[in-house]
Amino acid sequence: MKYYPILPLLLAITFAHGQSLAVYQLNTEETIRLDGRLDEAAWMRADSIDRLTMVEPDEGRKAGQRTIVRVLADSRHVYVGVRCYDDRPDKIISYSKIRDSGMRSEDRIKLVFDTYLDQRSGYIFAVNPEGTRYDALVARSGESENSDWDGIWDAKTSVNAQGWTVEIIIPIRSISFSSKTDSWGFNIERRIQRTLERDRWTGLKRDYKISQVVQAGRLTGLPPFDLGIGLTSKASLITQTQRSRETSAVNDLDYSLDFTQKITSDVNLQVTVNTDFAETEVDARRTNLTRFPLFFPEKRGFFLEGSDIFDFGIGLRRAIVPFYSRRIGLYEGTKIPIVVGGKINGKVNDTNFGALVTRTAAVSGLAPATTLGAFRVKQNVLEESSIGMMGTIGDPQSGESVWMLGADMTYRTSHFLDDKVFLAGVWGLYNKNHHYQGDPSALGFKIDYPNDLFDISLTGLRIGDAFQPSLGFVPRPGTLSLRFGFDYTPRPDWANIRQFFFESGARIISNLRGEWETYGIFTAPIHFLLESGDRFEFNIVPQGENLPEDFEISDGVVLEKGPYHWRRYRLEFESASKRVINGQATWWFGSFYNGRLDQVQLELNARPFSSLNLSLNVERNIARLPEGDFHQDLLGGRLQYSFTPNFELSSFIQYDNETRSVGSNTRLRWTFDLLGDLFIVYNHNIDKVENRYWQYDSNQLIVKLSYGVWN
Repeated sequence: MKYYPILPLLLAITFAHGQSLAVYQLNTEETIRLDGRLDEAAWMRADSIDRLTMVEPDEGRKAGQRTIVRVLADSRHVYVGVRCYDDRPDKIISYSKIRDSGMRSEDRIKLVFDTYLDQRSGYIFAVNPEGTRYDALVARSGESENSDWDGIWDAKTSVNAQGWTVEIIIPIRSISFSSKTDSWGFNIERRIQRTLERDRWTGLKRDYKISQVVQAGRLTGLPPFDLGIGLTSKASLITQTQRSRETSAVNDLDYSLDFTQKITSDVNLQVTVNTDFAETEVDARRTNLTRFPLFFPEKRGFFLEGSDIFDFGIGLRRAIVPFYSRRIGLYEGTKIPIVVGGKINGKVNDTNFGALVTRTAAVSGLAPATTLGAFRVKQNVLEESSIGMMGTIGDPQSGESVWMLGADMTYRTSHFLDDKVFLAGVWGLYNKNHHYQGDPSALGFKIDYPNDLFDISLTGLRIGDAFQPSLGFVPRPGTLSLRFGFDYTPRPDWANIRQFFFESGARIISNLRGEWETYGIFTAPIHFLLESGDRFEFNIVPQGENLPEDFEISDGVVLEKGPYHWRRYRLEFESASKRVINGQATWWFGSFYNGRLDQVQLELNARPFSSLNLSLNVERNIARLPEGDFHQDLLGGRLQYSFTPNFELSSFIQYDNETRSVGSNTRLRWTFDLLGDLFIVYNHNIDKVENRYWQYDSNQLIVKLSYGVWN
């Protein structure tokens, strides 16, 4: 049994939230050279944070390694210097060199800035000892991170006998902030991977995430910032060659223009002309054993940046996505040209807002030229809560002016029962589309107690049968659903166990007449995380489907309508990702409808050296049903090689037996300037003819050069 002094722990938790750090303002003669060494005199003159407190594995204990943090600023930049002492620098774990890789299983520092001091929004910047960068926006008051945002900033690192250091520069024009205060919210978290340790400056309880800026300390004494004209202009030149076995080579030369105007320090206007997404990675192939369409995430930069403003309600998961940006510029895998688009987002006092409008070109036989738009307004109320409205207009397939409108309210507090997190929310949506007859509304609620020891939630949804917004994603209209979850996750004082996860949940979905369609009960009688980082899980999952009509689950395999009940089991093992070779193995087995289904999923990751990441994913589903047997195979492989953090090569290859095809997507990216990128993309596809031999199907070579300036 371990015992730690109670008084120091209480003092750390009590005083951490009220801490502040004064920013050192550089004079005109002082300059910072970004090299990761922190050897300029200004760094030594600045005030510092020299004490972090452990959050994992022993909450409230003194950090295992010393960390010193300093912040400088001039009229156009914020600089952060962090010195991470380590008595075993040879044991530092750092391997990612791909930007936005997440760095969840390696040494890194993570910074959070609440630039409005509203305790709801902010920016996240993370760096590992390799100098690899990760950035994100604080989403849902810190409950999640929107890593799709790519900010303009830079970092350099240095590893030495005392540990490692990082030097960060953030151009003030690349972020939004309030000009009415000289203070920001601020927090830092350091991860030491070999001991699975996390240390923070403030927000010292496991119930809080580093992204929850309500727990942040304060940066004080920021200077008046100079935004200049506030205009960023970026031009791209794109050349591509593509051909297929049915057509000869087609060459194309095109351009795109992007402009961002910072109207004020907290309002941005963005305009795109002849929008191009040539560098976007292809979607990962997936199997589908349900009656409903799969959700694929947005990957295009124009729609990703600032997309968190369109987050709506709580508890929707993917049962409803009111604004699904993939409806714009895409139709069943075919690209629809976007002639022009515009976005505005920002904050005025306690009101957050965002709007998007695009004009798409006509494509014969697919879609007419049409104007599509969406807006969102969210008002901050109380300390952490909000109310808001959202709407969309336009139909990308018909060009008609159909619309959707909704409102939501979310109550959130991090002081429930003194120091716990609690959320409750309600929302409603209404869709006007004459193509569908019936109930055009949807509404729901969620009550959530998402904390470290207990996580309890209750969610209810009602989706009308005519609620099918043309710019939304609604896979199951005409349903009622109720979902309950209860997780108990203790951390025993045992030698090798870090945490147990006793998870349970239940859901039931019915039609609007109250007749059940789907149910499922999820249990995890065995699920634990070892101190080594390895994880093991065993699940028992009773399920049922009441098919309203015959369902062709695979080619020629048709299940008759009616009720089915079965029970699934899962065994899963995940090895610690800190290892050079790691992976995960999952086996689902048991009954399935009126037969049996075995699903095997294998994931293998390898890092032969720091610049190279390899991964292999294999999935095989084998079904044996009275109506017929079938199997599904998926194979995917990735290669990521970083010459430097700004020069990387990635390749993604995948195969599935349903299309009997192999596709590869290879991308070379060189970021030669803060606003300059060169992309070379090669796509190649082959398929199997009459299940006998492989032959060439199509290929495509794209070169895209982008360069921007700001004033």
